[in-house]
Amino acid sequence: MLYDFDLTALRDAMRAPFPSIAPQLEPFYAMLEYHLGWRDERLQPQFGAAGKLVRPRLCTLACLAVGGQAEQVRPLAAALQLLHEMTLVHDDIQDRSEHRRGRSTVWRRWGDAQAINVGDALLILGQMALERLMAAGYPPKLVLDIIRAINQTALAICEGQYLDLAFEERLELTEADYLAMVERKTARLLGISLRTGALAGGGSAEVAISLEEYGIALGLAYQAQDDVLGIWGDPAVTGKPVADDLYRRKKSLPVVHALAHAVPEDRERLRTLLTTAELTDANVQEMLDILARAGSRAATEQTVSRYSRLACDALAKVPQCPPAVREELQTLAMALELRTS
Repeated sequence: MLYDFDLTALRDAMRAPFPSIAPQLEPFYAMLEYHLGWRDERLQPQFGAAGKLVRPRLCTLACLAVGGQAEQVRPLAAALQLLHEMTLVHDDIQDRSEHRRGRSTVWRRWGDAQAINVGDALLILGQMALERLMAAGYPPKLVLDIIRAINQTALAICEGQYLDLAFEERLELTEADYLAMVERKTARLLGISLRTGALAGGGSAEVAISLEEYGIALGLAYQAQDDVLGIWGDPAVTGKPVADDLYRRKKSLPVVHALAHAVPEDRERLRTLLTTAELTDANVQEMLDILARAGSRAATEQTVSRYSRLACDALAKVPQCPPAVREELQTLAMALELRTS
């Protein structure tokens, strides 16, 4: 990904808002650093960062796209990653996910109460990272606009998570319902990473909005492809069992498509299976067969293609973007259809 992305500098920017740590609080901050990938499973310090750092990378690309420099947006990139990390900690609690990035999740290791506290702390540290934009010399109004936009996005993420949890109790879902949830829960944070990165890099409001549209379309395409992989992905690549989302009775986009488009008898059988407490391998094979007859995989892959094209269309509205940056953003959008993990 980003040809000139400084991981060390980003990690330093993420650490900058951390306070001096009193000895009795060291175990608390060790939990945060464990989740961030800064400590190993024995809680010993290690270099690196967990995850792909997509949001800070996109923020930096947007800054470069409007002629800015990467170091201009490091406090902002750090804040966006800290906000994202908060959502992961809380998602893991709500989804009862026991593993993330190949390790035990925070709640699994230290319990729900401490995990909630860790997530809250990550959110606050992200806000404190944003405050450092003032020290970097940004005009107060621009800093306030960026903080407001990110807080609005944080609220939208909560709305999306509410919808996602509420959908667990519903069988009457449309693809529009599902995509509206994904836009709030996933896509808007990608969009705001690009929009605020462009504004911080000196770009116009119009260009920033075009880059935000690119990010939202990218996020929708990414989630649709993730839904394909959650059912049909290669376990050797994804690290998850075949049809993992079906075993979890997850109402991902292929399932929502089948609930709307399968023949009536298949639709009713799928509803029954989605409300079955313990699914057998035979039950999951039934679900796979229903999805196949409904053409749900192809329909979901078409959704990936549609939003990938929309992302490229939005990028075309960004003038004077350096060729290397434009190529990288275009590659990100078009490569989603080939993503295998």
